[in-house]
Amino acid sequence: MEDAELEKIRKARLEQLKSQSSPAGGLPSSLGNGGGKSSSGSANKEAEAETRKSILNQILHPEAADRLGRIRLVKEQRATDVENRLITLAQTGQLRQKVTEEQLKELLNAVADTEKEEKIVVARRKGWEEEEDDDLFDL
Repeated sequence: MEDAELEKIRKARLEQLKSQSSPAGGLPSSLGNGGGKSSSGSANKEAEAETRKSILNQILHPEAADRLGRIRLVKEQRATDVENRLITLAQTGQLRQKVTEEQLKELLNAVADTEKEEKIVVARRKGWEEEEDDDLFDL
């Protein structure tokens, strides 16, 4: 059921983009190569962002969407990874209902586990007890 709705949204958005780009199709080439491509690139990014937003609104409970928004403020890449995974799950039909905040937490933990952990290595100097500066403290 959700796949059909997503497909309808995609088709409608694709038709909208085609109708927007076809009347202005000849103008960028007559104006030069630089002017039209940057605006169409930004339009495509806006369209993709709008599509992602509508899909996420359909598959997330408001609390989960709020949490994902707060995560985006701190770690944008992690939020994007989670969104991509959620959209993939929705497109493949693996989501049966809207994702709750608890399910989002589980997904965040799964994404965090797959990320490479950073290691901090502390290199200490050996023999610091034997330095000559310590002689100053002998009384």
